[in-house]
Amino acid sequence: MPIGFKHEHLQEAKTREELIKIAEKNNIPISKALKKLRYEAELEKLQSEFVNLQKWIVKKKLRVAIVFEGRDAAGKGGSIKRFKEHLNPRTYKVVALSKPTEEERGQWYFRRYIKVLPNPGEMAFFDRSWYNRAVVEPVMGFCTKAEYNKFIGQVPEFEHLLYEDNLKIIKFWFSISKEEQNKRFDSRLSNPLKRWKFSPVDKKGQELWDKYTYYKEEMFSKTHTTFSPWIIVKTNDKKQARLESMRYVLSQFDYEGKGDSGITLLPDPNIINRYHRSIVQIDM
Repeated sequence: MPIGFKHEHLQEAKTREELIKIAEKNNIPISKALKKLRYEAELEKLQSEFVNLQKWIVKKKLRVAIVFEGRDAAGKGGSIKRFKEHLNPRTYKVVALSKPTEEERGQWYFRRYIKVLPNPGEMAFFDRSWYNRAVVEPVMGFCTKAEYNKFIGQVPEFEHLLYEDNLKIIKFWFSISKEEQNKRFDSRLSNPLKRWKFSPVDKKGQELWDKYTYYKEEMFSKTHTTFSPWIIVKTNDKKQARLESMRYVLSQFDYEGKGDSGITLLPDPNIINRYHRSIVQIDM
């Protein structure tokens, strides 16, 4: 049975040729191993760029909110983990709100999100956001039609107010196929360390796939604006999604030290697209 590279293998190899020889000697599938090494090398460079970006955001006292949306198991949490991995925890936060309390349900819907928006000099990563009411809630029957319609009408105004107040919002939608989602659900169920991520609501997502698609498209058509566009991350490859979404964020700012890592910061247009009706998505 093929084995992966061990730590001592990587210490022995000084060149790619030496690495290939070690792979042949130990029956290691080299293409898969090299792909993983390339990914880790790119990720490290992009993360070093994020360290520079964070310092600049702190210095300029900017407020940046990055919204991660997508179907269940689309890779939102895994991407956030790589975005923040080497950042200073004092000047970023991850927002993953649980279901609203009875008191919150009686308040203006956006109030609970306003309280966790980034402060000056801070980045906030939203693992799902106010857009719960655009897709998950109507699909699962967690809100009324009146509540949904009110929300959809208010979102552009809400985000325009934030834009005018100099809050930078980047909205990602991670697009994966139905088959890939099911594969990831099965993987979670078979891994004791990831089983906590799975819930009955997740499986319902497969059954209600078309309904999710309908509300997703409604969301795009009514909330994609020039000042707060939707950015589609279109790939079934988790690693690609992480790298290209990181590149996109970095490409949006002219921070000090930009490009010092030597890696390209231009996202792949085959993976990263602004929403447009004609764009073919893989989670249709």
